[in-house]
Amino acid sequence: VVLPPTDPMSRGQLRRVAGLARDEGHQVRWQEARGGGLAPLKALAALAGDVRRAERIVVGDPFSRFVQLLLAPARAAELVVVDDGTATMEFVAQLGRGERLRRWHRTGGGALGRARELAYAPVAATARRRLRRVELFTSMPVTPLEGMRLRLNDFGWTRARFGPPRLTRGTDLVGTSLVETGVVDPDRYLEAVRALAAEHGATRYFAHRRESAEKLRGLGEATGLEIVRPDLPLELIARRGPVGRTIVSFPSTVVHTLPYALCGTGVTVAVVDVDPAWLTGRASPRARGFLAGVAETARDVQRLPAVTASAAG
Repeated sequence: VVLPPTDPMSRGQLRRVAGLARDEGHQVRWQEARGGGLAPLKALAALAGDVRRAERIVVGDPFSRFVQLLLAPARAAELVVVDDGTATMEFVAQLGRGERLRRWHRTGGGALGRARELAYAPVAATARRRLRRVELFTSMPVTPLEGMRLRLNDFGWTRARFGPPRLTRGTDLVGTSLVETGVVDPDRYLEAVRALAAEHGATRYFAHRRESAEKLRGLGEATGLEIVRPDLPLELIARRGPVGRTIVSFPSTVVHTLPYALCGTGVTVAVVDVDPAWLTGRASPRARGFLAGVAETARDVQRLPAVTASAAG
């Protein structure tokens, strides 16, 4: 069951991935659950029976309130979290500290946000108890809590299904949605991308699915980079090729997943540290430590220092 978000790029990627799942013999159901109105309630009503009868439930986003609501009627003996996002690291850490599940970049939300959290608290507490005893299927560097099981996703299916890719002589940059989530200042981000493109001879910029069209237009005009909006997750795009011999990314999921997906191809994956000076006043107090942790725990990657304002200028 696909519970699509509202932004067009994510929806497009999910439709392509759903097509791959069908090709592998799976039945795929597209269930609208967002967008306001009665969509969430209709989706809950449509899915509750199947969830109640399921012997195994696999979820992709344990932070989702909708997913947490779906777990309420569940009786499944097996619960699996499949996620290769960096949020998996925070998911395990928050459960270990006994905290409520909250996306790392989110801030308080004001009085209205606190009221909603209070009303939702019983559902959230029930979901946390269920999620303490799950199987994690991920490529992220996490240590499972007591009662959890861990299975490594080494992207074996991806390597068998696609590639190996043809390598170009240049460098590819990978974009991030840190500006869109309010974590990084847009002007600092533009300066950093421009400096990285010049330093590494990059020719292409693979956009994150949530990057705004306006921001990407500005990046293209300021840097001369070819802006690519992938219609599949980057791990599949890179494996199919062509791809640069070096891929440079800010701290994100791909610095953990691409070394698995591109193992044995000769591609070097590099991660650029985020200078704390790039962070906005709206950034979560967790932002600095979280981003540093993403970079520090990445395996088989090259670490690059943060781009300073003077270097970017």
